[in-house]
Amino acid sequence: MILRSKPSLPHHATIADAASTAPMATVPAWLRRAVPDAQSLAGQAVGLNDLEDVALAAGAAIGALDAVVRRQERWAGAWRQRLSLAAAAVTARQTGRVEVEGALRDAVLLTRPGDFLSVGPAGLLLLAWRRLATRPGDELLTEKNLAAVLEEFGYAPDDEVVSDLADDLRQLAGAGMVATLAGTFMAAERHGFARAVGAWLADALLAQRLGWAHAVPLLGAEVALGTSARPRRSAASSVATSIETDSERAKGLLAAQARAALRAIDLSGEIERSADRLLAVAPKLRAKAADVVVDKLLSDDAIVASEKIAGMSDRGLRRLFDRLLELGAVRELSGRPTFRIYGL
Repeated sequence: MILRSKPSLPHHATIADAASTAPMATVPAWLRRAVPDAQSLAGQAVGLNDLEDVALAAGAAIGALDAVVRRQERWAGAWRQRLSLAAAAVTARQTGRVEVEGALRDAVLLTRPGDFLSVGPAGLLLLAWRRLATRPGDELLTEKNLAAVLEEFGYAPDDEVVSDLADDLRQLAGAGMVATLAGTFMAAERHGFARAVGAWLADALLAQRLGWAHAVPLLGAEVALGTSARPRRSAASSVATSIETDSERAKGLLAAQARAALRAIDLSGEIERSADRLLAVAPKLRAKAADVVVDKLLSDDAIVASEKIAGMSDRGLRRLFDRLLELGAVRELSGRPTFRIYGL
């Protein structure tokens, strides 16, 4: 079942009433203890029992994350986009680039609408991860979308490569949890794509398997994604016969997925607290289009102070952000006196 997002609320009163009444997501201590960190896995011999233990912990972590996703909170857009930014920053470092999160955000937000070629290679990485977080989950693995995201990652694949990759992913869609995760990275490697692409594809497959309306960027922010393996001829068939001999890599990938899920849950709690503060002060906002600004803050990672919003002048928007800062409802994210950027 594909979940539908809640409709936007048109008035300040309903915005204020929409503050979450569900309890914030918490992760039990036993689950945090059960998920190994990257250092504890380094150089460790892995048996099938160990693999099963980590698979169980990963399943529990994904189950806890699934509960957060299915709440369909109004701040989920900002949450997913903040995870996209973290994934893009790690991907940029892995490719030898120096841009940190703030620079990546600037590259995209300070570019004129529609002029995406000006964002640069690092900005395109952020657009790739935002594509994962914002496009409907059932569209992510179409050949058209795969071709677009591979270009954003810096590749120029021909139609045959894209078709072959899409076919590998369709075969993996019905495999088990371990086979799907490991097989996705093998499929990316077989075509010469970096691990970041495998992470993007794995997140997309997870969203489709669980029926999420939008994917949650997880693995892109994981620096350690298991040991590398020789690319296989067929992703789906090779995984089924290689789990026992490649259990070290499978365990590393499962642990990375579990860590990423717990990190996403923790961030959801931070975003929820910020969103609740914003919704609590919404009735105090008198600007005509304040409700639109509130919706954007809940849906996006950040908004530039020069954003074009119907019914609000540039000066009015700056005054509204000053008021929100005064009320402690938003943060200024750039640290600059000009070209300021605001978000939860």
